[in-house]
Amino acid sequence: MTRAPYFMALGLGALALASCNDSVEAPYVQGVCFAVEVGEEGEAPVFNKLAENQPQIEHCAARLEEMRLRFLRQGGSRQEVTGAYHGQYIFIDREGVWIGKSLEGSRFIAMARTGDGRLAVPGAIARDETGRPIGVAAPPEPSPSPATAP
Repeated sequence: MTRAPYFMALGLGALALASCNDSVEAPYVQGVCFAVEVGEEGEAPVFNKLAENQPQIEHCAARLEEMRLRFLRQGGSRQEVTGAYHGQYIFIDREGVWIGKSLEGSRFIAMARTGDGRLAVPGAIARDETGRPIGVAAPPEPSPSPATAP
């Protein structure tokens, strides 16, 4: 008899937590890259088809970066762009490309900007002693073969 109120309170707590999650899931359409216009407070985001036949999320990020740069060249001032690809959100800002499962949740870096503004995989970026990116690391020099060594 004393366990019934406990389970009832536990169930109501779980129901309350479930109702707090009102985030909009990104669409999953095979190969389609979306530009996302985040709505104002209380409005749902709008998903606009940007490109089709995109084989990977990196290609979608490249299309979003092209769109961002095109808007900036036309006099726009918006530095951040949001997109969606295969059920994941893509966030592009001055630091690079971030990926997340929701608009408000945690984000993970996919690509970072090099010293000259290009996008690269974070492990390929050479950094100075302060951690500031200075460029994309050059491929390793091939070691001389024994036949050509002096």
